[in-house]
Amino acid sequence: MDGLMVRKAVAGDREAILKVTLGAYQEYAAVMQPLYWRLYRENITTTLADISSAEQIVAESGGQVVGSVLLYPVGAVLGSPGSRRPGLRWPEIRLLAVAPQARGQGIGKALVEACIEHARSAGAGAVTLHTNDMMEAASRLYKRMGFTRKPELDFSPRPGVVIKGYRFQVD
Repeated sequence: MDGLMVRKAVAGDREAILKVTLGAYQEYAAVMQPLYWRLYRENITTTLADISSAEQIVAESGGQVVGSVLLYPVGAVLGSPGSRRPGLRWPEIRLLAVAPQARGQGIGKALVEACIEHARSAGAGAVTLHTNDMMEAASRLYKRMGFTRKPELDFSPRPGVVIKGYRFQVD
């Protein structure tokens, strides 16, 4: 995409990041039960309100935020309190989002590449992420970029739902 700038987010980006992320994930409301969509939306909002130790990266075009992603460092603990998930062994990509009107222009790929480069610069041997089957476009992107399926990273937030783990070898 011409004129695309990928950069670290600043405080003034917060509202735009929330709008882009909720807009990007809104498509899943149609395939989720209303209760689960509401809980997922609340989780997105809560996560973006307190990104903790994550690096927040945005893609900007024409002065507008058109995409964002979080990259959590090694050791970060993700999930709800009491979920007993261990600290991260590798940096992890979370909440990759591209504004619906800006899709198909390489923005998602540029954001993932920025995460990989950040992990490489930090000396990480790999970067991980989680997705599920309803996120078909994201899954295709990750596979095209060389992420490989790692079932040992899977987890289940509720019966019948598997969140699938993927890893990209940086070194």
